Amino acid sequence: MKDFIENLQWRGMLYDSTPGTANQLQTTPTAGYMGIDPTAPSLHIGSLAALMVLKHFQLAGHKPMLVIGGATGMIGDPSFKAQERKLLDKATLQHNQAGIEKQLQKFLDFNHGPTQAKILNNYDWCHKLDLLTFLRDIGKHASINTMMAKDAVKKRLQTGISFTEFTYQLLQAYDFYYLYTTKNVKLQMGGADQWGNLTAGIELIRKKANQTAFALTTPLVTKADGSKFGKTEAGNIWLDPDKTSPYQFYQFWLNITDEDAQKLIKIFTLLEKTEIDTLIHTHNAAPHKRTLQKVLAKDITLRVHATKDYDMVFKASEVLFGNAPLATLATLDESDLQAVFKGIPQATLTAAQWQNIPNIIDLVSSDTQGIIFPSKGAAKRMIEGGGLTMNKIKITDPYQKPPADLLKGKYLIVQKGKKNYYVIIKA
Repeated sequence: MKDFIENLQWRGMLYDSTPGTANQLQTTPTAGYMGIDPTAPSLHIGSLAALMVLKHFQLAGHKPMLVIGGATGMIGDPSFKAQERKLLDKATLQHNQAGIEKQLQKFLDFNHGPTQAKILNNYDWCHKLDLLTFLRDIGKHASINTMMAKDAVKKRLQTGISFTEFTYQLLQAYDFYYLYTTKNVKLQMGGADQWGNLTAGIELIRKKANQTAFALTTPLVTKADGSKFGKTEAGNIWLDPDKTSPYQFYQFWLNITDEDAQKLIKIFTLLEKTEIDTLIHTHNAAPHKRTLQKVLAKDITLRVHATKDYDMVFKASEVLFGNAPLATLATLDESDLQAVFKGIPQATLTAAQWQNIPNIIDLVSSDTQGIIFPSKGAAKRMIEGGGLTMNKIKITDPYQKPPADLLKGKYLIVQKGKKNYYVIIKA
């Protein structure tokens, strides 16, 4: 049996575990679970880091389970939240659950066999609990002193925490107890911020069933500067292509720093240590080629999206950031082009407006309402410095007419400097 703990350790994916966890997993095929509350209709790449733990768990010969929080999602986990979560209604939660369950199918093996992954919903067993049963059978075993000492609760005492959120850890503890006693699930996994909730489940199992259970946590994925990974100025990087286009997703990974790439390729791919060590050596010999970023971006885009999506975004990237001709973009479908342009600042001009454009300097300043340049002076300086191209053609004269040859007859791609792109659309 593959050593799951050792694998997580060298990948930097192990934060802490309860005594006996390593021995349990080294000697016995084990059922373990991780919970996901459906607070959004899509997972993001922070969730993907957790799913990679479950994938390694399965590859090590164990049985992974995912518990969708149809019940706990109605309460809201207070862990490291500065204020009370907004309560979601049942219809929203069900919509979110459907989106998440569809995404989960891509990452684990749900076929038959001893390591077959399962998706469960804690609403199925929690909604059967009546208040008196919950208080007598679960609450009786919970110490208020212990609950108050949990980091997630202590951090909220200054700003306030409702009884509803305070009892979240009891519901999560009951999940573990229920799964332990009905499905022989002996391990719960979660983020480092979930430690208090995980150990609450272990304590309930010990007190109520007189049995030993185990817990394992993973560190919060951060960037080299210590900031939270997966956030951009625009918000989360989502797995849903309607929330983060495949092109934006691919570019996000391409643009991470070298230091982050060395760390993240261990977390977000299934490549083995020898392969990754070789890639790091190759990358360090020629960092400008961005070997690690390209391998990581390809690997994760293929798994989250599809081969067709990767082919599309690779072509687009080679045109915008490489030496591929503009004609390469013309081979893409209109829908693919729009996916590429999603997230790129855009301006739309009518045919009449286009006809009346006096010159390029007006087009990239006043005619596009300052989206590209705030003034004609700024545009003129950039052009004279050789920093502006349109549809891959360098502009040298600020007073010339815009190029007449538009991509698919309607798109003009403007590049300002090395990395700033804009799209002007002729409607």
